[in-house]
Amino acid sequence: MAVVAREGDNVTHVDKVALDRLRARLQAYMAKKGLRSTAQRRLIVDTFFSGAPHMTIEDLLTEVRAHDRGIGYATVYRTLKLLAECGVASERRFGDGLSRYELADDASAHHDHLICVSCGKIIEFEEPRIEALQEEIAAKYGFEVTWHKHEMYGVCLDCRDSKDAASGIS
Repeated sequence: MAVVAREGDNVTHVDKVALDRLRARLQAYMAKKGLRSTAQRRLIVDTFFSGAPHMTIEDLLTEVRAHDRGIGYATVYRTLKLLAECGVASERRFGDGLSRYELADDASAHHDHLICVSCGKIIEFEEPRIEALQEEIAAKYGFEVTWHKHEMYGVCLDCRDSKDAASGIS
């Protein structure tokens, strides 16, 4: 069962069944650890689940504070760490010094990333040919892949177009 629903080549939102599964995982983990489900924690979790992919702590804090100005950085930080600990969120670093968080995915929702080094845009994509080639290479060397990440860095079309426009190139 996929954690993310897809539109075209980009990840766009999370399906309800997957969200329910992630919420159940979080609730079970919190019960095991003796943690309470506070109103602030619920707001942060709901905002994370409905927010943009690849949110930084600062991004999430801004979104959360639109609903409750009293929530502080430390509360958002601890909640994101909790989500990562229980396998609901994954911390990602794309070489710019920031930690970003995305919903954890399972094997059927695996995706890779294109990262613009100019504007920071992150595009998620799935490409079965890349996955097949990686498996073929692993098999060739007798290697069993348990997980991987694939990130490609470059300049997105928008940044290239704006650079060309600024320089008068058409």
